[in-house]
Amino acid sequence: MPALHAVVVKPLVTEKSSAAYQNRKEYAFQVALEATKYDIKHALEKLFGVTVTSVRTMRMRREGVVRGRTRGKTEAWKKAIVTLKDGDSIAVFEG
Repeated sequence: MPALHAVVVKPLVTEKSSAAYQNRKEYAFQVALEATKYDIKHALEKLFGVTVTSVRTMRMRREGVVRGRTRGKTEAWKKAIVTLKDGDSIAVFEG
């Protein structure tokens, strides 16, 4: 199993993820491409001291980008949507 900080890359704090947090208490994270749902659950429980009830993952595709005359592609990455036990919270998403 990879290191905990290698599994959870960063939290995703966007308008859409903030709305999901307020409505359904779901947290969004960017995670490593090779991370499994079990790895994500274990890493979040160890890092933040919470109880994870469900993990949904999705692979985000590469996208074409244009910067001036240069064309390229972004990297593919993986997103995890996590639901916690009632009463648990992660401070990054609060306020």
